[in-house]
Amino acid sequence: MSISPNVGALHNHLGKLRTAKQYKWAKEELESLLKKIPAVGGTLAKTAERVKDILKYLLVSGIFFEELGYTYLGPIDGHNIEELQTCMKQAKKIQGPVLLHVITKKGKGYGPAEADSDAWHGASPYKIESGEMIKSVGGPPDYKKVFGKALLDLAEVVPEMVAVTPAMSSGSGMNEFAQIYPERFFDVGIAEQHATTMSGGLATQGAKPICTIYSTFLQRGYDQIVHDIARQNLDVTFAIDRAGFVGADGETHHGVYDISFLRHLPNMKIAMGKDENEFRNLLYTSLMMEGPVAVRYPRGTGLGVPIDEQFQLIEEGTWEVVEEGNQLAILAVGPMVQLAQKAAEQLSREGLKPHIVNARFIKPLDQSMLKKMAGQGFKFLTVEEHALAGGFGSAVLEFFNDQEIPVQLKRMGVQDEFIEHGNVNEQREEAGLTVEKIVHHVRAMILSSDRKVKRA
Repeated sequence: MSISPNVGALHNHLGKLRTAKQYKWAKEELESLLKKIPAVGGTLAKTAERVKDILKYLLVSGIFFEELGYTYLGPIDGHNIEELQTCMKQAKKIQGPVLLHVITKKGKGYGPAEADSDAWHGASPYKIESGEMIKSVGGPPDYKKVFGKALLDLAEVVPEMVAVTPAMSSGSGMNEFAQIYPERFFDVGIAEQHATTMSGGLATQGAKPICTIYSTFLQRGYDQIVHDIARQNLDVTFAIDRAGFVGADGETHHGVYDISFLRHLPNMKIAMGKDENEFRNLLYTSLMMEGPVAVRYPRGTGLGVPIDEQFQLIEEGTWEVVEEGNQLAILAVGPMVQLAQKAAEQLSREGLKPHIVNARFIKPLDQSMLKKMAGQGFKFLTVEEHALAGGFGSAVLEFFNDQEIPVQLKRMGVQDEFIEHGNVNEQREEAGLTVEKIVHHVRAMILSSDRKVKRA
């Protein structure tokens, strides 16, 4: 099953197969009857598999997979290893494609997990006797909860807003919204392509859809983003969950490619807040903007900053100077802003004061600020928790190249490699996205120019 409960016609069809009591009863009765026939009964019983196939056609409606050319085996109990092995051996002997329908119970063998498969999809530390999750008390809110609360608040001020998810209602913190606003919530099942196109369809009818998809899963709907959303410049907000490193979710789930595959699309805008409050305001801003907007946010907790009582509109394509400085500007995206601030604090002890910029709009860039800083002689260091190829730093490089503005610029991000499993800090360490690395690069870039001046 998916994280959220399964939906859709195929799920319903498989459910009918699982619960076809008349089929199971007839199969068992026929086998028993055949064995009772003198002389030939045993031989006939050995051909029971063929009889079962006939029975399925007679007694179970819509043998979907056979019609597609598959030999269908099942449903079987996936917790019965002996039966599972027998069916697998049988499947290997059959010519052509075989579909082995295996039924398992999520959390099998552990009561608390069986009772709440949703919560136990990815378990945090827990008390084995009771199943009670061990949670830290207090501390900053999780981005999942921040997003869920933002949806509820947005629903009150933007009546056209609706929410779409491909089976990630609980994973992205949307359960409460689904309960309070069921008519404005659409779970399309594990079908990112459909979620994307449906969001576009809703937008053509005057709705303001927020389509919530993990960054790594958004890749599946790329064709639909291009043709069904961007090409028609439809008002769809993509809330891109798990943007950046994901820690325990593993290397298959890292959200470090979405900027690259979205940035080059005409009409597409991309933004990411430095904290949970700015994230909320960017969501609101995206609903006020024309055309598709992708709002990225990370996995894990926020910073615990105060939340605005009312949503604030952020001017499209504008950046924020977090700390005034000189000589070198650090252009940071999302959580990297905090990293840059820590680096600046360390550098200040050495008499170095970099300019810290919150590059909250990845597309469009704040071109006026870039031109102004370049005119003032700033060097540039871009920092992003994303692939360097085609990422934010690449966008800044392209801008200066296109404007024929000569600047010194270095990029920090994920190299051309997959970052392995570990916690987020370990993954940032492996990618070189640390306070120490930022300090090293800033120091090297500033001091190298000082040495050149002294030589001159």
